[in-house]
Order: sequence, then C-alpha cells, then structure tokens
Amino acid sequence: MTSSSKIHRAILSVTDKTGLIDFARKLSTLGIELISTGGTAKLLRDSGVTVKDISELTGFPEMLDGRVKTLHPKVHGGILHRREDPKHVAAVAEHGIAPIDMVVVNLYAFEKTAAKPGVAFEELIENIDIGGPSMIRSAAKNFHDVAIVTSPSDYESIADELQRAGGALSLATKWRLAQKAFATTAAYDSAIASTLERIPADFQLQSQTGTFPQTLRFTFQKTLDLRYGENPHQKAAMYSDGSSVGVANARQLQGKELSYNNIVDLQAAWDLAQEFDEPVVAIIKHTNPCGTAAGKTLAEAYQRALECDPVSAFGGVIGVNRPIDTEAAEEMHKLFFEVIAAPSFDEGAKAKFASKKNLRLVEVTRADQKWVLKNVSGGLLVQDADHRPLQPADLRVVTKRLPTTEETRALLFAWKVCKHVKSNAIVYARDGQTVGVGAGQMSRVDSAKLGAMKAQLPLKGTVAASDAFFPFPDGVEEIARAGATAIIQPGGSQRDPEVIAAADRLGLAMLFTGVRHFRH
Repeated sequence: MTSSSKIHRAILSVTDKTGLIDFARKLSTLGIELISTGGTAKLLRDSGVTVKDISELTGFPEMLDGRVKTLHPKVHGGILHRREDPKHVAAVAEHGIAPIDMVVVNLYAFEKTAAKPGVAFEELIENIDIGGPSMIRSAAKNFHDVAIVTSPSDYESIADELQRAGGALSLATKWRLAQKAFATTAAYDSAIASTLERIPADFQLQSQTGTFPQTLRFTFQKTLDLRYGENPHQKAAMYSDGSSVGVANARQLQGKELSYNNIVDLQAAWDLAQEFDEPVVAIIKHTNPCGTAAGKTLAEAYQRALECDPVSAFGGVIGVNRPIDTEAAEEMHKLFFEVIAAPSFDEGAKAKFASKKNLRLVEVTRADQKWVLKNVSGGLLVQDADHRPLQPADLRVVTKRLPTTEETRALLFAWKVCKHVKSNAIVYARDGQTVGVGAGQMSRVDSAKLGAMKAQLPLKGTVAASDAFFPFPDGVEEIARAGATAIIQPGGSQRDPEVIAAADRLGLAMLFTGVRHFRH
C-alpha cells in the first residue's frame, strides 16, 4: 500500500454545487481529466471548464430520467480495482476500463425534500440517491487508491495538498476522506429509513405526524470540543444536526469559547424569550429565569428584567427575541454577563460590546424543536417538545371574583415564564415583568415562599402562576400572604374545591388552564 498516489482522472457529480467551479478549475490545471454527469457537467462546461460526459466513458447514455447514469462497470470497475493486484489490472485492461482516482460526490437533498410541508410521496422517492451512495462506498472501500470527496468544505485543503504534492494525495488524507464518506452514507440511509418508517400504506406522510418511530436514528457532527462539562472533571463536546438553525448552529461573534454550562443556559434564555411577540429580555442563571420582562423597546425590557433580581443577574445569560440595538447594548454593557443571545446585533451594539473581550455574543436562528430527549441508563426517553400555547377556550375562572383586565394580562405573562422555571415553580409578576421566581423546590408552598423572599420589587398587587395544581390550600394562602391578588394554575387536584374556597375567602381571582407545565 503506497503512502501517496497521483490523481489522473476524477468523476464529479454533485447536488450541492458550492465551490465546485473553482475546485474543478484547480483540478484541471493540475492535468486531471474531469468526467461529469447531468447538471454538474453543464455547469462546469458553461463556466469554461473542460469536462467529459459520463456517457463518453461508459458508452451508454444517461437513461430513465437520470436514474441510471453511473451504475456501470466502467465506472465502478475504474474505481474499485486494486492497482497493486495484477489480476485486477489485467481485468480492467481486458475490458477497456480506465482507472478513476478521485470521486467528488454529494447526494440528493433527501432530508430537505422530506422536510417540505405536504411533500408528495413520489417526490420523496425520486430524491433517494442510488448512484451517488454507490460511488461513495466504492471509492471509500478502495481508499488506498481512490480519494472520495463528499463535502465542499474539503475542496480547499485537497486542492492545496494536490498543488504541493504534484497532483498526489497522501494515504492519511484518503483515509480521513473515506471515514467521512462512510459516515455520510450512513447518515443518508438513516434519514431515509427514519422518514419512510413513518409512512403508512396509503403513502400519505402527513397522516403520521406526531408519532414516534419504532427505531430512533440520529446523526450529528461534532462542531466543538468543550473545555469540560458541567464540572472540570467531566469531558464534553457539542454536536450539530447539520442545519443552520438553533443553538448548536449559532454564530459566535466575540468572546471566550462557550462552555457546557454557557450553552445549556443559552438554550434556556433563548427558549424563554421566544415565547413572546413583544420585545422581551430573559436573564437566566442555572437554567432558571432570575428576571424576565417585556417593554416597548429592548432597553426598557432589559431594565425591567434586571429589576427583578439584579444580584442573581450578575454573571448570567441573556436571551432576547429582537435584534439588539445600541440603546439596549448601552444598558447591558453596565453589568457582567457570560453570554448574550439574540437574532442579531446592530453595528452600534457590536461596537459597544467590543470592549468586553470575554463577553460571548451569539447570533441564533430560531428553530422549532420537535422532540426532547433525556438520557436514562440503557436508553433514552423521548417526548414532544412542550409547545402548548393557551387558547381562550382553555381559560376558566373558578372563583367568585373575576380577574381584572390588568390582572389577566399579568397572569398570561406569568404563565409563559412559569413554563420555563424548574418544578415546582411559582412566578410572581405584574404586567410584563417578573417580580419573584420560586424554582425547583420539593414543596409548592416552599416555592411560593422562595419566590416572595427573592422579590426586590413590591409584591402587593402582583399575580402568581403555578406550573401545576395546588394539592392543598396552603400554597394559595402563602401567595395571598405575599400580596398577590390573582392566580393562574392548571387545576385538576382532588382538593380543587378546597383550593378555590381558600381563594374566595382571601378575595383572590383564580384561572384554571387545564394545562400543566412540569419541567424536570
């Protein structure tokens, strides 16, 4: 097995044509003969790159609407024969098969097609690539003689190595490319299997929405080695689903590298902020909100969020649902934060934050999360993501006193925040602003006490939200003692009548939602 071998002939057949023309020109400059198919050949020829059609190599035209073009002995024989095996060399010579030393292939965009709303079954099937994976696997199997290139991100480094080595690639490079190639086809087959498994005999994709597959398949690429995990003795890394959306695919503009805990808090801050349509700032510490508020501007929302608990906010993570402007940046700049996550930052905001070299600025593109996964020993738990906005029909006044219009606005605000607080959760709020957050207590009464104890702003006249029902009246009594005048909760306890009676006795208004938001 030689350490390197020269590339004389290459096949190029790609769906993603990013960077292809420049790469093909560099190959051609090195004297490498280029063979191509369909749209790839047309693009190269139209760009002035000399290329031979695959039909010239095989002696057969592309046929069956492009289903058959590279599935031919003159393609796979040229790729698969072992150059150091005399029998292989004699066999290809006997049949006039020319060696193919490089295969540049990426596959039909099956996952993008499958993600299209209402995609037809026939379109889905036609986007299952056959020839591409076959060539990839052939080239990867014969990696010691053939280079397999499956990603445009590798074009530059390969071209550079070819230039330095007079048209040759090292065995180490070809092995790295082969490993990547097998991972590519494995992920592709997994995506196909997972999608087709959800389709019933009537071939209607939408009829199976919301079901869980019998076999769960995931493929993620490592994007970042983290310094450590939750604690220094734990190793950690971040992986991406390959899309351009969500926290795992966010763009960091400045600051130190993100830590494991930064990323977890960043996700919590981002998720909470996206609950709202109006400008909102969420300040997170250890995945719980220590302040959340709405405002006419982000600057106003930030100031109101900070008022909730300025002590806990120090060293926290901020999530917002609007581009951060200069005015908001001026305010946020005054306190130490680990991370600020936003859809974007304007130039004034970037300039203001630039002096804080360690502050991480992260631009996130919104992604709708479908499932939530949790590790258990020996397997995984999978559930739907907690997307359950309240509808007007969900709300039921169960007390003698109806909530006022102002109380109702505050209750609905508190309800959205409470969903993002670890159970047991009690959130005190006034219109568009949290006042006290009681998170993660074993007793709901203790959460009510903690939320009141944490409050820096007056509690009198606030409202309270509870993520689950009150099993006894004592929680309601504690909330009333703190000064709140209305409560929103799911209801559903065996003692609901006692809880409602307590609210009536204390003059509170109470809404039942019928929706629980446990967060473990």
